[in-house]
Amino acid sequence: MPTLEWIGKDKVVNHHQEVPYRVLERQYSYDEAGQHAEDNSSENMIIHGDNLEALKALLPRYEGKVKCIYIDPPYNTGNEGWVYNDNVNDPKIKKWLGEVVGKEGEDLSRHDKWLCMMYPRLKLLQRLLRDDGAIFISIDDTEQSNLRLICDEIFGTGNFISDVIWQHSVQANGYGGKFVSQFNHTLVYSKSSQFVLGNLPRSDADNKLYKNPDNDPRGPWRAGYCVNGLYRPNLKYEIQTPHGNIISPPEKGWRWSRETMQAKLNSGEIIFNVDETAIIHKLYLSDLNGKVPENIWAGGIAGTTRQATAELKVIFDGKAPFDTPKPTCLIERIIQIASDPDSIILDSFAGSGTTAHAVLNMNKADGGNRKFILVEMMDYADSITAERVKRVIDGYGEGKKAVEGTGGNFSYYDLGPVLLLPDGNLNEEVGPQKIREYVYYMETKESLPSEHSEDEPYFMGLCRNTAYYFYYERERVTTLDHAFLATVQTKAEGYTIYADLCAIPQETLHKHNITFKKIPRDIARL
Repeated sequence: MPTLEWIGKDKVVNHHQEVPYRVLERQYSYDEAGQHAEDNSSENMIIHGDNLEALKALLPRYEGKVKCIYIDPPYNTGNEGWVYNDNVNDPKIKKWLGEVVGKEGEDLSRHDKWLCMMYPRLKLLQRLLRDDGAIFISIDDTEQSNLRLICDEIFGTGNFISDVIWQHSVQANGYGGKFVSQFNHTLVYSKSSQFVLGNLPRSDADNKLYKNPDNDPRGPWRAGYCVNGLYRPNLKYEIQTPHGNIISPPEKGWRWSRETMQAKLNSGEIIFNVDETAIIHKLYLSDLNGKVPENIWAGGIAGTTRQATAELKVIFDGKAPFDTPKPTCLIERIIQIASDPDSIILDSFAGSGTTAHAVLNMNKADGGNRKFILVEMMDYADSITAERVKRVIDGYGEGKKAVEGTGGNFSYYDLGPVLLLPDGNLNEEVGPQKIREYVYYMETKESLPSEHSEDEPYFMGLCRNTAYYFYYERERVTTLDHAFLATVQTKAEGYTIYADLCAIPQETLHKHNITFKKIPRDIARL
């Protein structure tokens, strides 16, 4: 498989493994009661912070659980006048390049820098996807070819689904000597072959070809092909009509065997034309489950950036605080074909918050329970991204432009401290609960159970018939001894117990299927 090489690639291919694990610190929650400090246990999240570190922070809870990812990363056009700086010269990215790539970063081209920025983020996004999940990535011609190659490397060429062409503008301005650009790419990759592309709802325009001129009890239909697409000599046979006419086979043969053809004739699925010189295959509207998506999305169907800007102006009282946003109907279209009503939808380049808006719209429309996770590194994460979501929940606009609120909720997070310090010790400021969540995930690749037994305060959970204990106290040294074992109540085939020290001989541990792990030495790094 062809691979793409660029300056700095060797520094970032495995950088996602070196990204420190930070905890997420909830700042506030929002729901029908407005903004408040109390935790409303919302599964919807808006995270302010570097998306590379935020994606790492999501792994313990969400690895392999996200059904649909949509991202709209910087296109690397060099335009530095936007609120969302569409250029890898952003100070935060330059700082990261300096720390990770080193002095080489000073000599990198714009494309090298962009690739260095994107590669580790895509690696983490791939880990977060469910096996039946897919990622949709908006991009323009500047980096489309490079993005395709690194996605082939990360997701696998066999998991490429499509390059969807979206007409983002129907009234584009042209400049002398250049083509008018009216479309963007959306690269689509699945996590594995388990992904199944869903259908879109059918419109009246989609159904206009279906008629019922013969009052067929199965409803409207249209004529379909009866001829085989490939040459099949074994499917060449004559058909006799009710009045004895003979219909010769087409050059490539019929689509079905003689037996199947006769069954369709008997059921009325295939009929003869008036003069019995041809057959007609009925395709019934009632047999269709929606519309199979095409890979060209016109602006009149999927929306345009002009429409998205107009929508933002209504939401933000006449001002659009974000240039070239994505229209809500574009993201809704993606969610319709790539997720279920209870799926998790992730957007790690959240921008103005369109993805959350789309999720909330769809939940209101069909009663679904989709959850959104947004990540935005810029300082407007609260003032624009989260603010838009608040207004969508509550309702916005005035008069004829008033839009009823969708309802819903979310919690807003900042990236907190590193859990494991550079010297390998635990950062005790993180708190025992966050540490337990991390340790349990590293052992089981499962989320820490929410239920907690007061009788066994150090018990984390039972996974694959192994019981996990984290015997940790901030103010004292803990020791795995017989006194502690006497407190163990959970029955299991094996036990993994973390503590500072162990006073039980190895032979005894082995006899009782106990694995001792020393804090912090044996805590694995994510």
